Amino acid sequence: MKIIWILVLLFFNQSPPKPHEENPATLPAVTSIKAIDTPNDAGGSITLQWVLPDRNDIKGVRIERSETKEGPFESVKYLSGRATRYEDTGLKNKRPYFYKVVLVYTDGTESSSKIIGPVRAKPQWFNRSYWFLFIIVITYTLSVLWFVFSARSGREFYLRPIAGLKAVDDAVGRATEMGRPILFVTGLSGISDVVTIAALNVLSHITKKAAQYETKILVPHYDPMVYTVAQQIMKEAYTTVGRPDLFDPNSCFFVTNRQFAYAAAVSGIMVRERTAANFFMGYYYAESLILAETGAATGAIQIAGTDAVTQLPFFITACDYTLMGEELYAASAYLSKEPVLTATIKAQDLFKFIFSVLIIAGSILGILGSPLILNWFKF
Repeated sequence: MKIIWILVLLFFNQSPPKPHEENPATLPAVTSIKAIDTPNDAGGSITLQWVLPDRNDIKGVRIERSETKEGPFESVKYLSGRATRYEDTGLKNKRPYFYKVVLVYTDGTESSSKIIGPVRAKPQWFNRSYWFLFIIVITYTLSVLWFVFSARSGREFYLRPIAGLKAVDDAVGRATEMGRPILFVTGLSGISDVVTIAALNVLSHITKKAAQYETKILVPHYDPMVYTVAQQIMKEAYTTVGRPDLFDPNSCFFVTNRQFAYAAAVSGIMVRERTAANFFMGYYYAESLILAETGAATGAIQIAGTDAVTQLPFFITACDYTLMGEELYAASAYLSKEPVLTATIKAQDLFKFIFSVLIIAGSILGILGSPLILNWFKF
């Protein structure tokens, strides 16, 4: 049969039929192409979107870009598969760009879309995807202002009793009765740490009490910057209570910035000076147990406060009272009863309650299959 077919073809001078080939000029290109400035960003980005033709022989898409409509266009990205979106980043803001989306088929042929542009990238003032965070900030600010104005108008807010803070005045009174000094340690962190600032606020209150009772207070330091700030705070505290003559600059001093050398020096001070009350406020490391155990061995009443989770067990074991985490942050408001500080604490408590409700509601809705509240926190 094959021989007969070949003879027929030769007789009519015809070649075997070839498969159908499409002209590249007639191949379908991407449609509905759009190029927009990427929303909710800091600029430098343009987002392209398009619709692919309904074909199975698409190999990929190549993105071409130019700064002029006439070209030349350069290839910026090749996307394999049936991609329909691309975000072009690293662009200059407010500079015009032109784009083409070239469709690549499996047989190597290509079809180019129309040129789209000019498109310019620019930064946005607001990221609208953070709308829930914006509501939280505004609501928190308004609540703080309301609590501040309420406190200044004479309204008193309740702060739950904290045993360690209630014992501060008793510890200072005990040192006064025994005629022995007070030791205050501000920890090993720098002045930029929040916990150090909280410790300095407590130092101001205790210094005022010591000045009123004419009790000696010793404040050895690990950080030179904290030492400088603490010395000024103590000087102002003595002046505030009307006893600037009692301030001794040598009572607040720098020791060393070596961890265990500092721990050894402070332990020596406890033993030699026989301090009656020891305050450990701030951030601590492995030296915490050395300090607390030495103070306990001398029989001093000890009050510690830190947000160092790994050191809390040592302070809880060896000290009489321990302020844990946020209790230290609230100490200045609790001790001073200053309206602005108290209002801030109450606003924080209010939002802790709100977030607790949201966490519980989100957990319940999540179990039931609804991501409503969970989607609010996807930034």
